[in-house]
Amino acid sequence: MLFVHNLRAVLLSVVFAATLGAASVQAADHSLYDWQPCPDSLAVQGGQQPAKKWDLTISPYTHHWTNNPEHKQVMLGALDSHVSGGRFCGLALFTNSFGQGSAYAYVGQQWDGLLGNPKLFTKVSAGFLYGYRGEYKDKIPFNQMGIAPAIIPSLGYTITPKDSAQVFVLGNAGLLFAYARSF
Repeated sequence: MLFVHNLRAVLLSVVFAATLGAASVQAADHSLYDWQPCPDSLAVQGGQQPAKKWDLTISPYTHHWTNNPEHKQVMLGALDSHVSGGRFCGLALFTNSFGQGSAYAYVGQQWDGLLGNPKLFTKVSAGFLYGYRGEYKDKIPFNQMGIAPAIIPSLGYTITPKDSAQVFVLGNAGLLFAYARSF
């Protein structure tokens, strides 16, 4: 329970710092803003440089396909770093559907202008989930010692050049609704 409480505090701190401090961090220290955690091999050589460097994503709501009294509300905060060619890497911290502190480290690809609409985009990420432990370890496939591979597709809509709404498909578990802020 202490871990979940600490995870919520970390998520709120990340959201607060990114929302209020992104401009001052960028102005005060370009090296921090320009830091690139993604591996060089992820970037497309000669690919178009991204219009954004970072995305902060928060999720206020998750819809589960099945009604299970054990399900708890999922709280998520994620930070993505973008490289050329529409690719990104990131880390999401969240409480899973059973209230356990969890993480997802991933790489992905984003395609803009879906169906000819410049505001519509789709993304897919692949990485490793950590956090489904104990009696819930079998709730995700291929879970070994709390770590399992995952592929998560999403559909998004650009509201403004810096704001978007997204829906992530969580396999046979449900849909995660999220807001992202680019900076």
